Amino acid sequence: MSLVRSVPRFATVGLVVTAACVYDARIPFQPAGPAAAARAPEFASVATRGGGANGRHIVSFSGSVPADFAAQVAALGGKVLWVSSGSGLAAVSGLEGSAAATLARKRGIQAVDADALIPLDVPLLATEATAEGGGVQSNAAPAAAVRYPRQWNMRAVQADVAWAHGVVGSSGVSIFMLDSGIDPHHADTEGRVDATRSRDLLGTFDAQLEDGTTVPFTEADTVQKYFPGKEIYTDLFFHGTHTAATVSSNAVRAAGVTSRTTLVAVKVCGYINDCPFSSILNGVIYAADDGADVINLSLGGAFPKAGNGRFVGLINKVFNYARSKGVTVVVSAGNSAADLDHDGNTYWTFCNTPSVICVAATGPTSDANATSPNPNLVRNGPWTNIDAPAYYTNFGRSAINVAAPGGNSSFGPPLAAPAGRDVFVWAACSQTSRLTQLLGCSAAPLFIVGAQGTSMAAPHVAGTAALLVSIIGRNPAQIKARIQQSADNVAGNGTTPFYGKGRLNVARAVGAIP
Repeated sequence: MSLVRSVPRFATVGLVVTAACVYDARIPFQPAGPAAAARAPEFASVATRGGGANGRHIVSFSGSVPADFAAQVAALGGKVLWVSSGSGLAAVSGLEGSAAATLARKRGIQAVDADALIPLDVPLLATEATAEGGGVQSNAAPAAAVRYPRQWNMRAVQADVAWAHGVVGSSGVSIFMLDSGIDPHHADTEGRVDATRSRDLLGTFDAQLEDGTTVPFTEADTVQKYFPGKEIYTDLFFHGTHTAATVSSNAVRAAGVTSRTTLVAVKVCGYINDCPFSSILNGVIYAADDGADVINLSLGGAFPKAGNGRFVGLINKVFNYARSKGVTVVVSAGNSAADLDHDGNTYWTFCNTPSVICVAATGPTSDANATSPNPNLVRNGPWTNIDAPAYYTNFGRSAINVAAPGGNSSFGPPLAAPAGRDVFVWAACSQTSRLTQLLGCSAAPLFIVGAQGTSMAAPHVAGTAALLVSIIGRNPAQIKARIQQSADNVAGNGTTPFYGKGRLNVARAVGAIP
């Protein structure tokens, strides 16, 4: 029997709210270095530890899937959640005690590994205390969006130049957003989300309450209880809607990199800020099998390499499978300010995966009009050091492929930044968010929310990849090369720690400028 959770677990991340012209939810990022790795989810093989961190296990097959696999699992008290013959993987639940080890000894089974939970990197947030009406759908002219004047990010990557050349995307190209879901009825996302392919892949998993109690959690129950009639894949957090609208938006309130690309919501993270690793792998496989052109993964975590070689293998296997299907995968670098060139025993998912585009974050260090009494000037700049590395972004020549706007500050938490120093990426906020007391996003369909993080940077690159699918086809290697070769060398030629091959330039990538 599943348990309906109604209160997000913010006590564990030290939420503080201050009311001014915006609501600022200052949530600390993980520190760099060993401390970050120690706090990250730790994956464990059943060979060294029994049981799964969330009540699930991931099964690897040594060849084809045994015909009686489901029966074998049932005989051990478990249940098959999904099977992918193409990737040679499956996920099961309900294996207790020695059952997982017993399954691992069966013919055709290569390994059985305990699943784990990966948290979303919760960014610094801001939302307007009031929202005015107005705005019309402007798919052909995204710069006409009501709040476009504050979108320094779109101008930084010259998305506006691409739009002026008529490059706004195609509905025939699909980006699968593996995230917390998407609110499909925000003014900026209405009609952009493919309901027939959108899925909730969370299912039921064991989640831990603040008091340490473990309970079964099913987010679909929460949707039904608080938002009856809404789509099961709707976003109860805010993260998935924000990242999706940065990729593709109707440009009523805020513009996206594209305005006609099709979005597919694949819910792999719950509003309690937990993302089962098995659901993420399932999401990548599902997207690859269901015709995704691009996958955006604005999530990740770190785990020790030692003793977890199988998980590194699982990650590479699944992402190579997607690549073999012609899918371009874009991932966020992470918000721990970690040096990925000197990360020792730490594996950063999913940035350390070779077959992806890993994106670091940039942004201005100051917004001159952030506290202006004139509502038409609030957070509309001018901005300082627009391409500065974000204070929180992970970095490293060995991992970062390209950089893109993620928001910034002259200095970050736990220090309180003076008024005007914080700069955000603004996009649609979910009207079904369970953070309503904090964000107020259910008050009007035009609400937007500002956020900082590499989660915000990755969708800029994913949107550009979608544009390139229409130009050079479904070729992940060529798309990655074009994005890197066309980037602006804001820190000099070659590969640099914070920018990789440079800061994204949408217009040059699509050929709108030389």
